Amino acid sequence: MKHAEAAAARSRIKGRKAATKDRNPENRVRKIVTRLEKAYPEAKCALKHANAFQLLVATILSAQCTDVRVNKVTPGLFQNYPTPKDFAALRQEVLEAEIHSTGFFRNKAKSIIGAAQRIVNEYRGKMPDTMEDLLTLPGVARKTANVVLGTAFGKATGVVVDTHVHRISHRLGLSSEKTPDKIEQDLMRQIPQNKWIDFAHTMIFHGRQRCIARRPQCSACSLEDLCNSQDKTV
Repeated sequence: MKHAEAAAARSRIKGRKAATKDRNPENRVRKIVTRLEKAYPEAKCALKHANAFQLLVATILSAQCTDVRVNKVTPGLFQNYPTPKDFAALRQEVLEAEIHSTGFFRNKAKSIIGAAQRIVNEYRGKMPDTMEDLLTLPGVARKTANVVLGTAFGKATGVVVDTHVHRISHRLGLSSEKTPDKIEQDLMRQIPQNKWIDFAHTMIFHGRQRCIARRPQCSACSLEDLCNSQDKTV
């Protein structure tokens, strides 16, 4: 009986590996994108915001912090300081006290005030809407810029690579790179540009609900037969 069960298990594993090694890599990527869209049709940016500047602030605050925590801090923050001009005029110690619970509050306060001042002084208080301009703002790298451009402006200039996208890209074999920028380049080569924004949202949802860091829920995963990760739980 044990021999039969072991043989059946080996057969299932062999079948999954065969499915993962699609002869046409584009077909496999297409299946991943389609299944994620089907599994998470409601996927969108979880950070609460009313405009592009608020999204910028919330994204800076989300570094090494949960979206849930950020969303508890920002309503009062945006009520007290509704415009870039309001943030630009803040003393750093005042903003630090407001955002203390998000962690790394000194660096975040410095970045937010610096970004607000540049927006006021260089862009007349209007949020820049290009990658080139956003990257000139203090505290803004490609991930933050992609969040703002994709969610606030609907511009697919790249793929957001946060911790979830980083982890799942490795597990699915979409990238073996170590840095977010290089992982993003791998994803941009494989994912159609018109899918970049939604792909990141669905990957993030998948990372929170199924492909969890410490114990992925592989038996309930819609991508299980397309995944050959070494830490699978089935």
